[in-house]
Amino acid sequence: MPRLGCQTGAVTREIRIGAQIQPQHADYQQIRETVEQAEAAGTDVIYTWDHFFPLGGEPDGKHFECWTMLAAWAEATSRAEIGALVTCNSYRNPELLADMARTVDHISGGRLILGIGSGWFERDYREYGYEFGTAGSRLSELGAALPRIKDRWSKLNPAPTRDIPILIGGGGEKKTLRYVAEHASIWHIIGDLPTVRHKNGVLDSWCAELGRDPAQIERSVKVTEPPEQVADDLLAAGFTQFTVSQSGPDYDLALLRQWLDWREKQSR
Repeated sequence: MPRLGCQTGAVTREIRIGAQIQPQHADYQQIRETVEQAEAAGTDVIYTWDHFFPLGGEPDGKHFECWTMLAAWAEATSRAEIGALVTCNSYRNPELLADMARTVDHISGGRLILGIGSGWFERDYREYGYEFGTAGSRLSELGAALPRIKDRWSKLNPAPTRDIPILIGGGGEKKTLRYVAEHASIWHIIGDLPTVRHKNGVLDSWCAELGRDPAQIERSVKVTEPPEQVADDLLAAGFTQFTVSQSGPDYDLALLRQWLDWREKQSR
């Protein structure tokens, strides 16, 4: 039975639950086991992130790279979609990233989501030799990269197994949300309820300006509280994908399981 979320225009979206398994402070076997547990529990989308160092805890703690790990996850899983929340556009040439995404798409049997953003963590840039620039320049580079990624997908042999979903993360009102309206099938935002409501309205405005049906864009939000505290308000605001983040070394899936249980109750 479909797990109904909200209806916008002619589209009724199912509620989906995501898990971001942050690859920090853990051995890879711990990460893999957590991914397998998340899929077995019924998680719809399993994400990693795209950094080279931990973002919390010991700055030089254990950490693993995003896309080589996604290729491994494509083999380790069989049902859940997988992706990065989000890939940093600055770290890879757009054509190369398109080819990497197409390859993981095939390895996974058509389960990859290309999550992408403009980047922000200066240490990654500095230690790996990338030009940090400014927030504005990084956003402009993202805007230029997105059409190149799509164009490369049209030229690859074999082609992707499907129209690979593009997820864009962020809430910048002048550039990011315009890019979402132009290119994305999923939008992800982090913030409190008033913030995400406002950003959602801005995205709808960009869709109206650009002639995009806003119902074509799945709305995703990070959740840090149990569903009984926030789910109804977020559903009413138009969000249907809810993502729980967990860090190593001891991945605690308790909150994720609460959201999965809540999702199942919506279909009864």
